[in-house]
Amino acid sequence: MVREANVKQAAAEKQLKEAQGKIDVLQAEVSALKTMVLTSTPSSPNRQAHPQLLSPGTRSKGASPRHGGGHTRNKSASWALPLAPGGNLDPPSVSLQPVREDKEMDNVLYAEFLTWKDSPSLDRTSAFLGRIYREDISPCLSFTKSELSQSVQNAVENNSLTIEPVAVSAVPMVKANAIECGGPNVCFSASDRKCALSGMSRSCKHRIKLGDRESYYYISPSSRARITAVCNFFTYIRYIQQGLVRHDAEQMFWEVTRLRREMTVAKLGFYLTDTDQG
Repeated sequence: MVREANVKQAAAEKQLKEAQGKIDVLQAEVSALKTMVLTSTPSSPNRQAHPQLLSPGTRSKGASPRHGGGHTRNKSASWALPLAPGGNLDPPSVSLQPVREDKEMDNVLYAEFLTWKDSPSLDRTSAFLGRIYREDISPCLSFTKSELSQSVQNAVENNSLTIEPVAVSAVPMVKANAIECGGPNVCFSASDRKCALSGMSRSCKHRIKLGDRESYYYISPSSRARITAVCNFFTYIRYIQQGLVRHDAEQMFWEVTRLRREMTVAKLGFYLTDTDQG
C-alpha cells in the first residue's frame, strides 16, 4: 500500500509540474498580448501582431507570438498646430498648445464588468458581454455580405478563424472561384480581387478560413482590421476567464475598454498599413 501511494504521489507531482509549466507559457502569452494589440488612437499608431493574424514577410505560419518585436507607445502629449482656413499651418508665432488625453471611469460599465468577472464566461446574456456585443462586436463585424459576416462572427467566437497572407503572384489564378474572390470574376492579382465581406474591389492581401471549411475568402485591409480588433478582444477576455491575467480589476477594465475602442476605430475605417506594422 505504501508503494502504491508513493507511485500515485510521484504521478501527481509530475502532473503538477507539467501544469505549472503550461501556466508559465500562458502567462508569457498574456504579457505578450499587452504589447501586440492594435493602435490606441489613429494619430499615434503602434505596431501590432496577433498569433492568428499573419503579416507578409514578418511572421511565418505557426510562429510563436512571444517572438514578436517590442513596441513603443507615445506616453506624452501630442502637439497640435492650428490650421488656417486654407488648410495651411498658421504662422510660427502661434503658440503651441499641448493636447493630453485623460479618462474617467463609467460606474455603470465598471459594475457590469465586476459582476461578470466574479463568474467570467463567454455567455452573451450577461449585462457586460451583452452590451459589448450590441455596441461594439456586432457593428464591427457587420459587413455588406450579412450571411458571411455571421459566419465570421461565429468562427471568431469559437476561436476557429484563421487569417493568412496571400502570396502576391503575377501568374493568373485559374482555379479562383466566386467564393474565393468575393465575386464572379476570375482573380489575377491581389489588386484585382473583391473583398468577400464588403463586395468592393480592393487590394486583398489576406484571406480567411472559417473552421474546417475548405473555402478561403479574400478580405481587404479594412475588413482584416475589423476582424483583428474583435479577435484581440476575445483573446483577452478568454485569458481573464482562464485566470491567466494577474492584474487588479481596474487595470483589466481599462484594458477591456481600450480593446472596445479599437473595435470602434476599426469600424470607422482606420487601419494600419503593412508599413505601419513593420
